Amino acid sequence: MSKTSDFITGVIVGAAVGSVAALLYAPEKGKTMRDKLSYKVSHYTDELTAKIEQLRKERDRLVSEAKERGNQVVDEAREKAEDLMQEAEELLHNASEALDDKA
Repeated sequence: MSKTSDFITGVIVGAAVGSVAALLYAPEKGKTMRDKLSYKVSHYTDELTAKIEQLRKERDRLVSEAKERGNQVVDEAREKAEDLMQEAEELLHNASEALDDKA
């Protein structure tokens, strides 16, 4: 999430710096400049909103895949544990029978 946070921060800072630079270096009327800035802010907001939505979908997909894989690992571990328990019970039973036969 650090990369995502850094990216979003970079987009916001870049938009702000670009807007300030445009204000300082553009010899236009105030109304025209405000309209342009308003458009740019709206445009960057739309882009940022779309990127955030894309990142959320990607996060949800990755979380879902991780949960699914985690469940698979747990199921496999459970099956192996059950197999080992069954083998241990068989060995214990065989050892018990061997001791009974010697007695």
